[in-house]
Amino acid sequence: MHKILKQLIIAAALIIPLNTFAARIDTLTVKSEKMNKGIEVVVIVPDKAINNQACPTLYLLHGYSGDARTWINIKPELPQMAEKDGVIVVCPDGENSWYWDSPNNPDSQFETFVSKELVNYIDSNYCTVKNRNGRAITGLSMGGHGGLWLSIRHKDIFGGGGATSGGVDIRPFPNNWEMKKQLGERDTNKEVWDKHTVINQLDKINNGDLAIIFDCGTNDFFFEVNNNLHAELLKRGISHDYITRPGIHDGKYWNNSIEYQWLYFCKFFKGYRTK
Repeated sequence: MHKILKQLIIAAALIIPLNTFAARIDTLTVKSEKMNKGIEVVVIVPDKAINNQACPTLYLLHGYSGDARTWINIKPELPQMAEKDGVIVVCPDGENSWYWDSPNNPDSQFETFVSKELVNYIDSNYCTVKNRNGRAITGLSMGGHGGLWLSIRHKDIFGGGGATSGGVDIRPFPNNWEMKKQLGERDTNKEVWDKHTVINQLDKINNGDLAIIFDCGTNDFFFEVNNNLHAELLKRGISHDYITRPGIHDGKYWNNSIEYQWLYFCKFFKGYRTK
């Protein structure tokens, strides 16, 4: 009996640590000076960062109607992934902003918030790699647009950018997802819409400026615009990873797709961490 009990205690001792190797989850309110309001942010912090080892940071952006908790709900394994690879994960609430600084809505200035105010806050309060080689940004759907929009326009801040099922060209969808609330009606603001879509930002980068990855399911309503972005990057000779696989615009697809992007960005971080 004592021998069996001893074996059970040893087995429990071996099992319990496997279930506790997860990064800490912080839920914060970060003040945006430009919008004069607090924004909820979820930060996943590995032990390395807690113990003052500088860690790279992956910013994960949610889609339309989502919030700061979207990604941890879609991929509950994120704390274990962050702990294993020593990556800080930052998930801000982007409201339904499309991560622009809206020319029409002063309460929706999320390009400035994410690329400047939030990055400055995270770098000031966590043990991060404080340069572009230790930062990447990606997201799903609206957040995929945001990941590429922000990385391309702020390549001095982010060394890598991505999108999964991203709305990388907004113009075929003029009446969807409150975009006209931020940009105005497309018919009367065509120039504004042209200037606020990812595919028209490519003149801001040259080959090698960014580590770029994006993907889309073959049955997704954004599949065509992602194919068009891929073709345009090829035409310009800009290196990137583009993945297509069967799937639709849903959590099951993103739960799978983020693992590929995670590997891609971890490889990017490891390649540049010592530079």
